[in-house]
Amino acid sequence: MVEETYTPPKATSTRRNFITDGYDEPQSIANIQTIEQERLKSGIGEFDRVLGGGAVPGSVALIGGEPGIGKSTLLLQILDKFTQKYGATLYVSGEESARQIKIRADRLGINSSGLNVLCETYIETIENHIAKLSPKIVVVDSIQAMQRSDIDSIPGNVTQVRESTMALTYLAKSSAIPIFIVGHITKEGNIAGPKVMEHLVDTVLYMEGDNYHVYRILRAVKNRFGPTNEIGVFEMRDKGLVEITNPSEMLLSERQEDVSGSAVISIMEGTRPILLELQALTAPAYFGVPQRTSNGIDRNRLALLLAVLDKRAGFRIQNSDVFVNVVGGMQADEPGVDLGIMTAIVSSFKDKPVPPKTVVIGEVGLGGEVRTVSQAENRIKEAARLGFTRAIVSHYNLRGLNIKEDIEVVGVRMIKDALNVLL
Repeated sequence: MVEETYTPPKATSTRRNFITDGYDEPQSIANIQTIEQERLKSGIGEFDRVLGGGAVPGSVALIGGEPGIGKSTLLLQILDKFTQKYGATLYVSGEESARQIKIRADRLGINSSGLNVLCETYIETIENHIAKLSPKIVVVDSIQAMQRSDIDSIPGNVTQVRESTMALTYLAKSSAIPIFIVGHITKEGNIAGPKVMEHLVDTVLYMEGDNYHVYRILRAVKNRFGPTNEIGVFEMRDKGLVEITNPSEMLLSERQEDVSGSAVISIMEGTRPILLELQALTAPAYFGVPQRTSNGIDRNRLALLLAVLDKRAGFRIQNSDVFVNVVGGMQADEPGVDLGIMTAIVSSFKDKPVPPKTVVIGEVGLGGEVRTVSQAENRIKEAARLGFTRAIVSHYNLRGLNIKEDIEVVGVRMIKDALNVLL
């Protein structure tokens, strides 16, 4: 245990002006005038989509992710695009030297004269440089390296992280400059520091991926200026991160249609439907307790669906090892993939392929009933756009569907009905 002395920063009367906008008395919401702010667009469609259409002047975005996932690379590329469109930008680094950043910029082919680099950790000095330069966009990498000189604690301390975030938020609001803050994450995958840090900022983004796949997903878990759970898909290449404008087509490009145990499912990521290939493999369990292994779906959900198959559909798979994998390293956590999981498992168990060009959409209840999913119409239209000719959905999803595309929509009530149609 190490004692640290906390000296609260001096309060100023202007500290709260960016929140109250000058209103000192309660105002009727009908009389409050709003001002439409034009968003700053980077030109990288996947990034702008996650932000809700671009960066809002005065907004603060917090970006977290595993070390080496590509946060700094992506933000340097974004700054280069903003510089080319809007003018001077500033990259503040508290962990790397200017030469290290220049090496990365050369690798990415970035050489914009308006992109400025500042290696500094003191918030007061950063504020002075921003006031002199008046950049259009600021990136701070990372918040755990920042510190205030009036607080007697080391960088990365909870107090320093919170106060530095508050200072940057005030700076962004008062100067109408969008600021992107990079945050380290803990072993549990959460952004390190006090939770109040996420409440202070306008947008919280997570960059997801692993070392075994080249794809990176930028996910919005909080956004005051756009939809949450929106994602952007990127591919890591030698020249940096490249946006994937059609992730469904990319994720299905290597699918073999004549192999048992494969089914195409549809998930919703924000406002975007994405089609994925889900593979299952069943094999006799020769050694003790059968294995239940899943990658991309919840293991407990898999166990539940296997129990439903046993009780409601009559498939005795309890003595078989079951392996389920979502191709491409994606996560399929929503209930709408239940029917696809069960279809792939039975397809492997019977060694009979699912009919090609068929997408399977539906949640399965404990009674074996196939339940409705949200935004079924958007999912079906995306499948039709990619050339699928048949969609298996819940019977209740047929109500109010307006599908003009050339795709057959089959409604089923029970898991037995779906399996009879498919297999």
